[in-house]
Amino acid sequence: MRIGELAERAGTSTRTLRYYESRGLLPARRGGNGYRTYDEADLRALRQIRTLQDFGFELEETRPFVECLRAGHPEGDSCPASLAVYRRKLGELDALIGELTAVREKVGAQLERAEEAMDALAGEGPSPRCELGG
Repeated sequence: MRIGELAERAGTSTRTLRYYESRGLLPARRGGNGYRTYDEADLRALRQIRTLQDFGFELEETRPFVECLRAGHPEGDSCPASLAVYRRKLGELDALIGELTAVREKVGAQLERAEEAMDALAGEGPSPRCELGG
């Protein structure tokens, strides 16, 4: 298939496909007419890349999965290098979750403090006029 058909079937643009080609993630095969040609294996690789990027993987992190497919494995995550990327990504996600949990706790404590301060001021005359919201 040609680049336009591959882009359409993969749900991406021809520009993106050319970029992937320049990064070595897609083969640079040319037909006798000079046009780029692709096959179903290329479509599978693209779908793998897109799925991983939807999960938040950087483009370079998809390389082991693509290489696994190119090596003839039925799935891009059936190789040790792919599993290592999964493990590393889970570690990154766990660290982010920890950071976000800590920030959430701080914001919750600030909210609690602010609500207590408002409650304490409620009985001390008219409340200050707030221009925004309730």
